[in-house]
Amino acid sequence: MFNTINNQINSMVYSIGEAIPGIVIALILLMITGIIASFAVKITDKLVGKTELRPSLRNLTETMVKLAVWLIGIFICAIIVFPDLTFTSMIAGLGIGAVAIGFAFQDIFENFFAGILIMLREKMRIGDIIECEGIEGKVEHINLRETHVRKLSGELTVVPNSVLFKNPVEIITDEPKRRHSVVIGVSYDTKLDHAAKVIRTAVKALDDIETDKGVDVFAQEFNSSSVDFLVRWWAGSSNRAGWETKDKVIRAIKSALDDAGIEIPFPYVTHTFKQNVPLGDKLAE
Repeated sequence: MFNTINNQINSMVYSIGEAIPGIVIALILLMITGIIASFAVKITDKLVGKTELRPSLRNLTETMVKLAVWLIGIFICAIIVFPDLTFTSMIAGLGIGAVAIGFAFQDIFENFFAGILIMLREKMRIGDIIECEGIEGKVEHINLRETHVRKLSGELTVVPNSVLFKNPVEIITDEPKRRHSVVIGVSYDTKLDHAAKVIRTAVKALDDIETDKGVDVFAQEFNSSSVDFLVRWWAGSSNRAGWETKDKVIRAIKSALDDAGIEIPFPYVTHTFKQNVPLGDKLAE
């Protein structure tokens, strides 16, 4: 029995000794693969940089080139370490292992393929302002696993690609211009046609307004103390542009209504009582 164990140990040591040169060569080859992958990415970046591809597609192309170089390098290293290994047997092994790996890393692969599809589609470019599942901000980076969204308040949100792929995404800056609106109330004794003309003229006079698409002024609602107008105009699509133009629109409308003698009323509240309320001297008592 002792001789059998001893023979097995000697056989293992001998096998390891035979495998050491192959392992060393494989490690050196892995280092060379890393260098080649870096050069391949740089060359791809230069070639793709001369085209008009979107930044997301450039990232995808560079990632795929790097992945292809590493797969070839790892395959060659595996053959050096295991001489009996063939391409057919490796593919068969990968096919069996892919099922188990797929179940174990389902979320990772889901994000991976979602990332590829997000990079391939034309919409949602880097730099766009988006809103999805309560997350609103500027797209800063897209890779194969996640998308980096910088919130308008400055915080960075790392969003799994599957979230952006499976849920509706509102791309706020898809077009350079979009429509903004504000509600303005005037008193009930105001002539509405005159008020609408004053409001429209004040808004059209602003420089940041897209006057070619028109300015809408609609009498919208009988409110408790006012008749409300819905004012709509076109301006820059970014949130900043919306806030800036809304500020200018409100200031311009307020000034124009004041000059025209049109009141923007405060809310009025009327109280009724079942019994008479004491007034004058009785109230002082």
